[in-house]
Amino acid sequence: MHSFNLTDGANPYAGLLLAADGNFYGASSQGGAYGYGTVFKITPAGALTTLHSFDGTDGASPYAGLIQATDGNFYGTTYAGGTQNIGTIYVITQAGALTTLHSMVNPEGGFPYGGLVQGTDGNFYGTTDMGGSDGFGTVFKLSVGLGPFVKTLPASGQAGASVAIFGTDLTGAGSVAFDGMAASFTVVSPSEIITAVPAGATTGTVQVTTPGGTLSSNMPFRVLP
Repeated sequence: MHSFNLTDGANPYAGLLLAADGNFYGASSQGGAYGYGTVFKITPAGALTTLHSFDGTDGASPYAGLIQATDGNFYGTTYAGGTQNIGTIYVITQAGALTTLHSMVNPEGGFPYGGLVQGTDGNFYGTTDMGGSDGFGTVFKLSVGLGPFVKTLPASGQAGASVAIFGTDLTGAGSVAFDGMAASFTVVSPSEIITAVPAGATTGTVQVTTPGGTLSSNMPFRVLP
């Protein structure tokens, strides 16, 4: 599909993310305008666009891949760069506007080799390769104000299929609906509900009403024929 030539990136260690817009997004650990790596988009036809070239101050060497969060933006980490040259956490829009959310500093940890995951509480979680109280790395949480959500497993199924719903503070849930169609359910724990796809349900988000408000699934649930 594409051969990198250093000017548009080099050594993309991590895999690609298939985003909601149907394109693929990724990061290269080297190359770009400053040699510190890039974030790029590539279409299924192989047309590549460099969205951002890291310059060291905003990060360097993004070994990890990207995730698309519930706000539609992409989040990732760089192994180096930032204020202390031990890595950053960043967000980038589909248009390529990058914001450094945090520059790693000790003793909270440094050199985040891996990527991020978004928990159902809306926060981001990750790890660092070094740093911390004993110097062997840390686990960290970053909050940017995104709200909680629920996640279904599996993400598709026929009417009657069993579905697990995972989230935060699900105790006391009053209703579960598949794209507005009410479903029977059982609260297994504060983080899990077991339900079934109701007859007549259509593809769309899953909603769970809790004492704290209504939570929607981060991805549409696909109802199979």
